[in-house]
Amino acid sequence: MKHALPKVLLNIAVALIGLIVLFPLAWMVSVSFMSAGEAATFPPPLLPAQPTLEHYRDLFANQGMGRYLWNSVALAGLATGLCLLVTVPAGYAFAKLSFTGRDRLFQMLVGAWVIPAQIGTLPLFLMLKQVGLVNTYAGALVPWLTSIFGLFLVRQYALSIPDEMLEAARVDGASERQIFTRVVLPTLQPILVTLALFVFVGSWNDFLWPLIILTDQSNYTLPVALATLSREHVQDIEMMMAGSVITVLPVLILFLALQRYYIRGMLAGSVKG
Repeated sequence: MKHALPKVLLNIAVALIGLIVLFPLAWMVSVSFMSAGEAATFPPPLLPAQPTLEHYRDLFANQGMGRYLWNSVALAGLATGLCLLVTVPAGYAFAKLSFTGRDRLFQMLVGAWVIPAQIGTLPLFLMLKQVGLVNTYAGALVPWLTSIFGLFLVRQYALSIPDEMLEAARVDGASERQIFTRVVLPTLQPILVTLALFVFVGSWNDFLWPLIILTDQSNYTLPVALATLSREHVQDIEMMMAGSVITVLPVLILFLALQRYYIRGMLAGSVKG
């Protein structure tokens, strides 16, 4: 009994922490189904008296939420694909290929990792303005073309690939591209899912860069559109909560669906790196 008591207390503490973390999300969903003005009463209700979808219909029919949702899906998907296309081969090259200045270049990249991204926002904006990429999806995708964190993650995982496996493939006559596609990529699968999830969620939730680079409202992503909507409908709490649900729900579903692969990739990377 004495040994069981600490476990019971620990489970209770974990359950309470879980409830504290989940309560704001649950209340956000509940408020999104309330009638207009219902959430402003005191004390605020926990559940809607008469659930309604009027706020969701209004967002998609009158506020252009469908367009903003598509913008976010397209940009986050393209950002993820482009980042993997650039970062994964580069991470493998830094881990397993020999070229002049490899280690020094990697050290410089890791050093640049600690510099806040916001510092480069203005220079990047000015450069994109010179080439006419302001207010374009291409301009919004530029910061996601590569990721130093992703490069580090892939490199550390690729270091665990045995050199003997690669040399055996070369002896059998495989080209470097065949080695990468047929040997390396299947081995890197867990970390690829982890990196893809990181990039997708990061680009989906990104607010500052789309706000700066996308000047036309029709090109807004969900976080920017939600901030704009909050200024126009500051008193409409229920509509804001409905917009927040639309913004949060896709990435939450994606994370829960890929959670097993994400955790496997993180644990494998931490052990093998």
